[in-house]
Amino acid sequence: MTTESTVPDTLPPRWAPDVGSPNHHTAVTTHLDNVMPALESLRSQSGRLSEWGTELAQRLLAGQRLLAAGNGGSAAEAQHLTAELVGRFDDERAPFSAISLHAESSAVTALSNDYGYEEVFARQVRAHGRAGDVLILLSTSGRSPNLLKAVRAARERGITTWALTGPGPNPLADAAHEAITVDAIAANAQEGHLIAVHAVCRAFDAEIVRRSGVQLGGQP
Repeated sequence: MTTESTVPDTLPPRWAPDVGSPNHHTAVTTHLDNVMPALESLRSQSGRLSEWGTELAQRLLAGQRLLAAGNGGSAAEAQHLTAELVGRFDDERAPFSAISLHAESSAVTALSNDYGYEEVFARQVRAHGRAGDVLILLSTSGRSPNLLKAVRAARERGITTWALTGPGPNPLADAAHEAITVDAIAANAQEGHLIAVHAVCRAFDAEIVRRSGVQLGGQP
């Protein structure tokens, strides 16, 4: 006889492992159950995800650029997005300009040393960003000072800002032009960000096909 897992009505504010369990199966199943609120939160914002992918394709086809940044695991998610655009998502297509600001290791360490870590992304936005570009910032807390300063630098230059965060409201979601907030605890919100990244890429590729009239992979 199997027991059906249920999604909890409320999310714990922080993880509390069951130290009395010999194999930690409960910890694993609870974690997996907590993925569901993240997924449902994204599903409720699917329209905005599709709009982001479509608009990003239009801008990059016109010669604009995507800038992306995050801290820690969110940096990895941001870099995942830029890799999908410079490389490819599912099928072969042209490369597009997308830069992960946190991946510029020499610039990051130099700027941190000379200006402080709060300025590490803002100064790169001023260097690389142009009016019409898109800056996407990922953060489970939505409170990172370096991301908030990057938003302000982008707005000064006419760069569109998108935030992908954990539960809202939060300062980053409020500061950006548009935001998608994932209503889940931090680890699951971050997993939701990867799903959101892939959803944006799905709409991006669909718009590339629509505008070119050529199927990805080179097939008409």
